[in-house]
Amino acid sequence: MHTSTIKVDVHLDKDKIPQEIHWQATDSTADMAQRAKAIMLSFWDGADRSALRIDLWTKDMMVDEMADFFYQTLMGMADAYGRATQQPGQVEDMKKFAKEFMKKFKDNQAKENKL
Repeated sequence: MHTSTIKVDVHLDKDKIPQEIHWQATDSTADMAQRAKAIMLSFWDGADRSALRIDLWTKDMMVDEMADFFYQTLMGMADAYGRATQQPGQVEDMKKFAKEFMKKFKDNQAKENKL
């Protein structure tokens, strides 16, 4: 059996707010740890039937980057859900929500920029 390891290092400031996030995977083609501004990590606990999550972002993560990150994560979750369940209707619903989410964000940004 092959074991793959994913390592995440979070560097905190004096107030324990993430300043830097680096990750590295044993099966990655990258030789060095990669930098990230945010991470969403979820585990499924089958015994408790609950999701365990870690959501972190660095101080320099901009609001527009967060919106892109959520949009892309939602779209990726929809694709993964589709591969796992073969439920195309629900996948389309999830993607529709993600697109509406991003449109509302962009509309709000446009309004704020006009002020």
